[in-house]
Amino acid sequence: MTKIKIAVIGVGRWGVHLLRNFLAHPQVSVAAVIDPHPERLAQVKRLFHLDENVTLATEWQAIKQVPELKAVAIATPATTHYALIKDSLEWGYHVLAEKPLTLDPAECQELCQLAAQQHLMLMVDHTYLFHPAVNRGQAVVQAGKLGDLRYGYATRTHLGPVRQDVDALWDLAIHDIAIFNNWLGQIPTKVQATGRVWLQGGGEKDLADLVWVTLIYPDNFQAYIHLCWLNPDKQRRLAVVGSRGSLIFDEMLTSSPLTFISGELERQGNQFLPVNQQQEVLEITQSEALQQVCDRFINCVITNTPPVISSGWVGTQLVQILTALTVSLNQGGQIVNV
Repeated sequence: MTKIKIAVIGVGRWGVHLLRNFLAHPQVSVAAVIDPHPERLAQVKRLFHLDENVTLATEWQAIKQVPELKAVAIATPATTHYALIKDSLEWGYHVLAEKPLTLDPAECQELCQLAAQQHLMLMVDHTYLFHPAVNRGQAVVQAGKLGDLRYGYATRTHLGPVRQDVDALWDLAIHDIAIFNNWLGQIPTKVQATGRVWLQGGGEKDLADLVWVTLIYPDNFQAYIHLCWLNPDKQRRLAVVGSRGSLIFDEMLTSSPLTFISGELERQGNQFLPVNQQQEVLEITQSEALQQVCDRFINCVITNTPPVISSGWVGTQLVQILTALTVSLNQGGQIVNV
């Protein structure tokens, strides 16, 4: 069996996990690791006992010297994505890129069109779309178990790390937006955002530490997201509420992250009383979401089948939503069309 030769670009906090998964993949040969920091290259060489024939380089252009290279996985700062992905596609490589695809919707569209023209795969690592709890949750919501959908809410908070290139909106919101879109099978048409700046204000641009997001979908379903990176109460919780119950994805409950809580109100005289209350922890398969991402990407390359769940076009839609939210945030919370 001929293995797909891949280069991993960037081995920081997330890139090292991509490298780990590709090294373990039976249909992949990691041919190169590129990172501008020599100490990181030395570290991953020791950590993973990399073979001497694996190219280690600090310059991006070094991948052009790797024979029979087929694909690259890019895990670098978002500001570098456009140039790296464009070069990769023009040089004939399939691309798996860390989210967000870029910071500009027009650049995202250009890259998607370039990938199509080159007959190459462009996939974005929206890891949550491959999480077993998210996949099970999508099936539950779309089967109608919640009844008429009413609204959704999510909280994503922690105490650091604090980004200096993007605000809390761009750092955190993309995960929950992706999950809501996936569960609902819709994309919001209007959005709203308000925020507060405490740590990094007064410079060229203020970076919001706290952001409140509202997503308004075509059927008028609304989802509300609380984002903050200076809150010691770490939460990773998302819910969709319907007329017959709520579906809750709580990532902090590692052994039982997905719960369906049934219950509704019944009118009795002049009162509304809760009935049919029950809680059910839903079973999910045990698998690493990132492993599923890497496996899907390689399968797309081998079968020459463009990705669907986390394609470049899906990544473009999410960047369009974040861009509209930024406009709303800068306008003090005005509702903005996506």
